[in-house]
Amino acid sequence: MSEKTKQKILVTSALPYVNNVPHIGNMVCVISADVYTRFLRLKGVDVISVLGTDEHGTTTETKAIEEGITPKEVCEKYFKIHKKIYDWFESSFDCFGRTSSKENLEITQDIFKKLNKNGFIKKDILEQAYCPKCKKFLADRFVEGVCPKCGYKDARGDQCENCGALLNATELVDAKCKICGTKPITKKSEHLFIDLPKLAPMLEKWVKEQSVKGKWSQNAKTMIDAWLRDGLKPRCITRDLKWGIPVPLKGFEKKVFYSWFDAPIGYIGITKECRKDWKEWWFGKDVRLVQFMGKDNIPFHTVLFPASLIGTKDGYILLDRISSNEYINYEGGQFSKSRGLGIFGDDAVKTGIKADAWRYYIMVNRPEKADTDFSWEDFQSKINNELVANFGNFINRTISFINQFYKSEVPEAKPDKKDEKLIKEINDDIKKITDLLNDVQLKEALKQIMHISRLGNQYFQEAEPWKKKENADTCLATCANITKDLAILIRPYMPETSSNIFKQLNIKELGWKDLGKVLLRKGYKINKPELLFNKLEGKDVERFKKDFGGKKVEGKREESVKDAFSKLDLKVAKIISVEDHPDADKLIVMKIDLGNEERQIVAGIKKYYSKEELIGRNLIVVKNLKPVNLRGKESNGMLLAAMEKKDDEENVKLLSAKNSSPGDDVFIEGIKKEPKKHLGYNEFREAEMRTDAKGHVLYNGKPLKTKKQKITVEGVKENAIVR
Repeated sequence: MSEKTKQKILVTSALPYVNNVPHIGNMVCVISADVYTRFLRLKGVDVISVLGTDEHGTTTETKAIEEGITPKEVCEKYFKIHKKIYDWFESSFDCFGRTSSKENLEITQDIFKKLNKNGFIKKDILEQAYCPKCKKFLADRFVEGVCPKCGYKDARGDQCENCGALLNATELVDAKCKICGTKPITKKSEHLFIDLPKLAPMLEKWVKEQSVKGKWSQNAKTMIDAWLRDGLKPRCITRDLKWGIPVPLKGFEKKVFYSWFDAPIGYIGITKECRKDWKEWWFGKDVRLVQFMGKDNIPFHTVLFPASLIGTKDGYILLDRISSNEYINYEGGQFSKSRGLGIFGDDAVKTGIKADAWRYYIMVNRPEKADTDFSWEDFQSKINNELVANFGNFINRTISFINQFYKSEVPEAKPDKKDEKLIKEINDDIKKITDLLNDVQLKEALKQIMHISRLGNQYFQEAEPWKKKENADTCLATCANITKDLAILIRPYMPETSSNIFKQLNIKELGWKDLGKVLLRKGYKINKPELLFNKLEGKDVERFKKDFGGKKVEGKREESVKDAFSKLDLKVAKIISVEDHPDADKLIVMKIDLGNEERQIVAGIKKYYSKEELIGRNLIVVKNLKPVNLRGKESNGMLLAAMEKKDDEENVKLLSAKNSSPGDDVFIEGIKKEPKKHLGYNEFREAEMRTDAKGHVLYNGKPLKTKKQKITVEGVKENAIVR
């Protein structure tokens, strides 16, 4: 967008459910929206950001039953928790509100009335589960029973957690009401639907134009194309619940709007809740709407919400740009607050690690094209190697050197061709970063910022100001101004760090227009240096892994009714090729032969094995582990190794199956194998395997084997853990 354009930009982040504490995966949208908004503010753009809590629907009612309080009390409790966490993560939203506000009620009911008046609402009959004892229709999540697909005994009425099948409550075998345990009956109920087929011509025309004009992400285009290709169907917008926005239509007074209908409208309601000029933002022709969300929210923001607004014929602004992300998983598995699995917002606070470090990690790992996986080792590497050794090191050595050798005053710069070349390269990078941020490519822009600090470190090192006085003055003056630029560039991502750098430089906080300018000249006095980041020690990583790796219940770790090992699909694999990972020093990329197929696996064993030692080797692979993206390379499976501490160093040795063939099954006698599709890493960890004194690998005292041999490992002591 041109600097001269007087356009307003309205930025929203997906509204999280208020029934739980947000985890770091939920924070991707929130922080992404905040980074983009902060960037626009630094450029002087007229922008506001909108965030809030999604408070209606069955998720809230279910949580209320679990906690023995009312839905309203649930919302009051978790609204405060969400607000506190977002504040800690330095989210600088302009409007923060809730979908249960009177403002959202008024706007939702008004939009419905306009849709109805314009002929876009129709009535139809639904068959629903009804509890004769509670005397109420049951939302899907209030029905439990046996899954008709896999026989799992505790399936919900909307989905089976065991096999993943999508269900209707009326399909469950031996169904019961979650509230009282009574068997529900099937009963008909009249509901209201938004007539999407009738809106389709207008909607499709808008989508076709805007998806190109707004540069919608590929996953958004693919998803919406599938919806339109399959043909839009009428979509139910009402539910037989008490907690929600009442339907203002005769005969439907006891129903409320389905939460998917009023939740997106909540963006408008929250803006009205916070600003008197809300109409200028939601009806103004000069406003661009940029929305950040997870991939599961794409249909609601590209089809259902726009359709609702188009149908009013009131001239609401519609989505201009959508930035959708995939998911961040925890150590290969899903976050679970009830099991203490993963990093939730309140956990991040308790770690003592700065919010800016979390913001950096989340953004540099932003899952833009595929799911990414949080691991403590990767988190440690990012902090120590990128924030401490790269970015923090450059800032600290520059300010420290000026303090120590120049009495805290910036020296005079007399740049030669070499210095001018660096300055030009950095100015070119600044332009790239600006273009990337304008194009909402937040992850790539951050990497480019870190490239500038690497250039600064390299320049400082080559100039050797500690021993070459003729280079020192220009070097330090140049580095001081690069530091100023980095403080501006990093502000959208790490605002507290940016403020700290400005304080150390003794300079007021600057805007985007000040980038590339030489503002710190001869004699300018700066302040004392302060460390920006602390290293994350190995002992801390081990403690965090233990604290957030899942809790135990009644002395036993939670697991499904199946034996933990039965879920694993272990196979013998032969290494075909080995390459260095292009973007990670410790990782290698391997092609493996599994007998009937070849796969790619990424592993952090470069330190322990040479390529020559690996090629042609038979090893053991967890074939059904959920694929993960490791620094841009997909890893489809995981190799097994035994690990132990040896002289304060980690000793890692691969499992071996020399006499077996690629594809051979690895099993334990007496355990029936029922491999789970897309096994999570933490589910794998439930099957704890260790070595014995002879180098055999054991699970619950029994050896892992193929039909030809027992699985062995050399070079580790007894009781080494297998991961």
